[in-house]
Amino acid sequence: MPETDSSLRRVGLFGGTFDPPHVGHLVTAVNVRHALDLDVVVMMVANVPWQKEGSRAITPAPARLNMVEAAVRDVPGLVPGRQEIDHGGPSYTADTLAVLGGQFPNAEFFTVIGDDAAAGLRTWTRWEEVVDRSRLVVVDRPGEHVDVDADLDWIRVEVPRLEVSSTDLRARFTDGRPLDYLVTTPVLDVIRAHGLYGVPG
Repeated sequence: MPETDSSLRRVGLFGGTFDPPHVGHLVTAVNVRHALDLDVVVMMVANVPWQKEGSRAITPAPARLNMVEAAVRDVPGLVPGRQEIDHGGPSYTADTLAVLGGQFPNAEFFTVIGDDAAAGLRTWTRWEEVVDRSRLVVVDRPGEHVDVDADLDWIRVEVPRLEVSSTDLRARFTDGRPLDYLVTTPVLDVIRAHGLYGVPG
């Protein structure tokens, strides 16, 4: 993705720890892009995810970026985001949107978040700036209409229900359970090459 691009008009921001990125992340990004006719969805890798810091060991950011790069390499309209890593320190969506706004000056931004994050939006640092700089997109699963802050203007996008979590995947790496179809082959190749999650290199 170029450092600046004035041609982009509709840009999705889908941030996460991505430790590791899995098919659930990809399915969400692809479906949101289609539903909202976005030019690109930036899968932004958090440098220091402040809401998770201290709760568990987090894989170093460059390795998580390598996995996201591998995950989206052959997926049209999905691009890796490294701006939060380059910025350093804790990762805040308000800062990221400000940076992206400078890089893509003609774009309208859509911040894509899951139901848990949507419910806790007002706990975010400078959440008002996130609302000012982007449209909020909450991801719904079939049959689950999430209650969100009615005072805010949400766009709802329904995506297939995939019960995949990075927590479960890390456990699977540890105990040797199958990872087939949960993590893409390019991501597995990065994990093996770098010996992540205790997997032999």
